Amino acid sequence: MHDKYYAVIDTNVLVSALLGASYMSNPTKVLQAVTDNRLIPLFNDEIIEEYKEVLSRKKFPFSEELIDTVIQTILTDGLYVDRTTAIDELFPDSKDMVFYEVSLSKDGSFLVTGNLRHFPQKSFVITPAEMVELLEKI
Repeated sequence: MHDKYYAVIDTNVLVSALLGASYMSNPTKVLQAVTDNRLIPLFNDEIIEEYKEVLSRKKFPFSEELIDTVIQTILTDGLYVDRTTAIDELFPDSKDMVFYEVSLSKDGSFLVTGNLRHFPQKSFVITPAEMVELLEKI
Protein backbone atom coordinates (compact mmCIF):
# COMPACT_ATOMS: atom_id res chain seq x y z
CA MET A 1 0.00 0.00 0.00
CA HIS A 2 1.32 3.42 -0.98
CA ASP A 3 0.81 6.68 0.85
CA LYS A 4 1.87 8.60 -2.25
CA TYR A 5 2.88 7.98 -5.83
CA TYR A 6 5.49 9.45 -8.14
CA ALA A 7 4.57 10.32 -11.71
CA VAL A 8 5.57 12.33 -14.71
CA ILE A 9 2.50 14.28 -15.79
CA ASP A 10 2.23 14.69 -19.54
CA THR A 11 1.46 18.22 -20.70
CA ASN A 12 -1.89 17.16 -22.16
CA VAL A 13 -3.06 16.18 -18.67
CA LEU A 14 -2.22 19.63 -17.32
CA VAL A 15 -4.00 21.30 -20.23
CA SER A 16 -7.07 19.12 -19.71
CA ALA A 17 -7.08 19.81 -15.97
CA LEU A 18 -6.85 23.56 -16.47
CA LEU A 19 -9.47 23.59 -19.24
CA GLY A 20 -11.72 21.24 -17.34
CA ALA A 21 -15.26 22.38 -16.89
CA SER A 22 -15.56 19.96 -14.01
CA TYR A 23 -13.64 19.65 -10.78
CA MET A 24 -14.52 15.96 -11.01
CA SER A 25 -12.59 15.26 -14.22
CA ASN A 26 -9.75 12.78 -13.93
CA PRO A 27 -7.06 15.22 -15.11
CA THR A 28 -8.29 17.71 -12.49
CA LYS A 29 -8.15 15.00 -9.82
CA VAL A 30 -4.57 14.19 -10.84
CA LEU A 31 -3.56 17.83 -10.47
CA GLN A 32 -5.42 18.06 -7.15
CA ALA A 33 -3.49 15.01 -5.91
CA VAL A 34 -0.28 17.00 -6.47
CA THR A 35 -1.52 19.85 -4.30
CA ASP A 36 -2.72 17.30 -1.72
CA ASN A 37 0.79 15.80 -1.63
CA ARG A 38 -0.49 12.35 -2.65
CA LEU A 39 1.16 12.52 -6.08
CA ILE A 40 4.73 13.74 -6.41
CA PRO A 41 5.39 15.04 -9.92
CA LEU A 42 8.70 14.12 -11.51
CA PHE A 43 10.28 16.65 -13.84
CA ASN A 44 13.45 17.99 -15.38
CA ASP A 45 14.24 21.29 -17.09
CA GLU A 46 12.96 20.10 -20.49
CA ILE A 47 9.59 19.14 -19.05
CA ILE A 48 9.20 22.46 -17.24
CA GLU A 49 10.06 24.32 -20.45
CA GLU A 50 7.49 22.25 -22.37
CA TYR A 51 4.84 23.04 -19.75
CA LYS A 52 5.58 26.77 -19.97
CA GLU A 53 5.61 26.81 -23.77
CA VAL A 54 2.39 24.84 -24.24
CA LEU A 55 0.39 26.48 -21.45
CA SER A 56 1.37 29.92 -22.80
CA ARG A 57 0.03 29.26 -26.30
CA LYS A 58 -2.47 31.87 -27.42
CA LYS A 59 -5.14 29.21 -28.10
CA PHE A 60 -5.43 28.56 -24.36
CA PRO A 61 -7.16 31.02 -22.02
CA PHE A 62 -4.66 30.56 -19.17
CA SER A 63 -3.45 33.65 -17.37
CA GLU A 64 0.23 34.15 -16.70
CA GLU A 65 -0.59 33.99 -13.00
CA LEU A 66 -2.27 30.57 -13.36
CA ILE A 67 0.63 29.20 -15.42
CA ASP A 68 3.14 30.49 -12.85
CA THR A 69 1.13 28.92 -10.02
CA VAL A 70 1.00 25.51 -11.72
CA ILE A 71 4.71 25.57 -12.59
CA GLN A 72 5.66 26.72 -9.10
CA THR A 73 3.54 23.97 -7.54
CA ILE A 74 5.33 21.36 -9.62
CA LEU A 75 8.74 22.81 -8.82
CA THR A 76 7.96 23.06 -5.09
CA ASP A 77 6.06 19.80 -4.58
CA GLY A 78 7.82 17.72 -7.22
CA LEU A 79 11.11 15.94 -7.60
CA TYR A 80 13.76 16.90 -10.15
CA VAL A 81 15.27 13.81 -11.81
CA ASP A 82 17.59 13.25 -14.73
CA ARG A 83 16.61 11.29 -17.81
CA THR A 84 17.34 7.58 -18.10
CA THR A 85 17.94 6.69 -21.72
CA ALA A 86 15.24 4.53 -23.25
CA ILE A 87 16.78 1.86 -25.43
CA ASP A 88 14.99 0.38 -28.45
CA GLU A 89 11.78 2.34 -27.92
CA LEU A 90 9.97 4.17 -30.71
CA PHE A 91 8.12 7.46 -30.27
CA PRO A 92 5.82 9.03 -32.88
CA ASP A 93 7.00 12.43 -31.62
CA SER A 94 10.55 12.64 -30.28
CA LYS A 95 9.51 15.49 -27.95
CA ASP A 96 7.55 12.95 -25.91
CA MET A 97 10.65 10.90 -25.18
CA VAL A 98 11.72 13.14 -22.26
CA PHE A 99 8.51 12.36 -20.36
CA TYR A 100 9.08 8.63 -20.77
CA GLU A 101 12.77 8.80 -19.90
CA VAL A 102 12.20 10.88 -16.76
CA SER A 103 9.60 8.35 -15.61
CA LEU A 104 12.25 5.61 -16.02
CA SER A 105 14.50 7.47 -13.58
CA LYS A 106 12.48 6.71 -10.44
CA ASP A 107 11.60 3.12 -9.60
CA GLY A 108 7.88 2.55 -9.21
CA SER A 109 6.88 5.81 -10.86
CA PHE A 110 4.25 6.35 -13.54
CA LEU A 111 3.80 8.39 -16.68
CA VAL A 112 0.28 9.85 -16.72
CA THR A 113 -0.90 10.75 -20.20
CA GLY A 114 -4.07 11.23 -22.17
CA ASN A 115 -2.23 9.99 -25.26
CA LEU A 116 -1.21 6.38 -24.63
CA ARG A 117 -0.51 5.87 -28.32
CA HIS A 118 2.40 8.36 -28.11
CA PHE A 119 4.33 6.05 -25.79
CA PRO A 120 5.51 2.44 -25.65
CA GLN A 121 2.90 0.12 -24.14
CA LYS A 122 4.24 -0.38 -20.62
CA SER A 123 2.41 -0.97 -17.36
CA PHE A 124 3.70 2.31 -15.88
CA VAL A 125 2.30 4.41 -18.75
CA ILE A 126 -1.25 5.08 -17.61
CA THR A 127 -4.23 7.34 -18.21
CA PRO A 128 -5.48 9.96 -15.74
CA ALA A 129 -8.41 7.62 -14.94
CA GLU A 130 -5.99 4.82 -14.02
CA MET A 131 -3.98 7.20 -11.85
CA VAL A 132 -7.16 8.30 -10.06
CA GLU A 133 -8.01 4.63 -9.40
CA LEU A 134 -4.62 4.15 -7.74
CA LEU A 135 -4.98 7.37 -5.75
CA GLU A 136 -8.40 6.36 -4.49
CA LYS A 137 -6.83 3.29 -2.87
CA ILE A 138 -4.64 5.39 -0.57
